Amino acid sequence: MRIGLYGGTFDPVHNAHLAVAREAVEKFGLDKLLLIPNRLPPHKQSGTAASYADRLLMVGLACESEPKLEACDIENREGKSYTIQTLERLRIQCGASVQFFFLIGADAFAEVLTWYRVGEVFEMTDFIVAARPGFEYQSPAGARVHRLDTVAYPESSSAIRAQIAAGLKPVGLPLAVERYIIKEGLYRAEKANLA
Repeated sequence: MRIGLYGGTFDPVHNAHLAVAREAVEKFGLDKLLLIPNRLPPHKQSGTAASYADRLLMVGLACESEPKLEACDIENREGKSYTIQTLERLRIQCGASVQFFFLIGADAFAEVLTWYRVGEVFEMTDFIVAARPGFEYQSPAGARVHRLDTVAYPESSSAIRAQIAAGLKPVGLPLAVERYIIKEGLYRAEKANLA
């Protein structure tokens, strides 16, 4: 079985995340792809705007009509979310015969050598690197890297949060996610000021 892993803050999950996930499933023949919100991402110092519970729920809503995409709460634990620990837990859950493919953007992959126990990460998973036009990256020794050339999607989580904080209708969200954000009042400027 071939399982894709797509980690990120997903703060919030948006249409570009889903489009890249679908492309990876299609191009690499993945049986399923797990979208894994980081509870406490080690490389983001400022934290997240929405709670882990909200982000996981939004990912679940975004995956409802996607037969091969699935929200995964494997990082719902105390402490920072390190990829090697997630892979070790998934290996126990899924068994030795599963082949993992870690989907990552080229910008994040450029920092892969700073990851905790990165040599062991390279042993446990292949990487699918979503490359943007004009962005080049190096494949480190020991890493099994597959290139996924994607178009440049306009959506970004930070832009969506800024639109909502400014009282604008956000662009690029799955409808169920947009409805949840509105219902819960996430990312509004007055909420951000209270945090």
